Amino acid sequence: MNLVENLEYNTERPKLIIPEYGRHFQKMVDHAMSIEDDAERNRVAKAIISVMGNIQPHLRDVPDFQHKLWDQLFIMSDFKLNVDSPFPITSKETLQKRPDPLEYPQNFPKYRFYGNNIKRMIDVAVRWEKGDMRDGLEYAIANHMKKCYLNWNKDTVDDKAIFKHLYELSDGQIDLAKEGENLTESGQFLKNRVAKTPRTSSGKKTQRNQNRGKKRY
Repeated sequence: MNLVENLEYNTERPKLIIPEYGRHFQKMVDHAMSIEDDAERNRVAKAIISVMGNIQPHLRDVPDFQHKLWDQLFIMSDFKLNVDSPFPITSKETLQKRPDPLEYPQNFPKYRFYGNNIKRMIDVAVRWEKGDMRDGLEYAIANHMKKCYLNWNKDTVDDKAIFKHLYELSDGQIDLAKEGENLTESGQFLKNRVAKTPRTSSGKKTQRNQNRGKKRY
């Protein structure tokens, strides 16, 4: 009866800082912190790092992975473990610091089917000097816009519509309609799209239907 009363339940135990390593690792770290002798404490810390590395032996000897293990050791000790680390010790404040917010990508709902990369390409093109290189890039962008349009919209599209969209997205700096350009025919884009469509297994189904009525011995 006493044995049952002395059982430890996880709900009554301290919360694990890194649950992936389990409670035995946490106990080893707690034991290392209780050691008063500096040399012995450093020896135990290195032993703990070695056991932690054995969990993923293919990464054990990678320098970056070793740095990660030492960081995790200090994290599990709540940065209270006083040992000599072969790597710079990451401070608690650094780990708790929130990263800078990422720049939210610009969206253009009116022409969503073109994607954000088209807008980036246009912004690059308008920064180039006038010449053959820029003319070629502008024409390539317009052709790609036409291909994107056909992927998500009608089976045909007038080049004037593409030129109008390009004019708007470039803030009036690219006007291929004024230059009298002609883009690739819609049929060519549609032909390539059909060619990439995976073949159906209708031939195999026909063969199975033909064999269905045969007797098997």
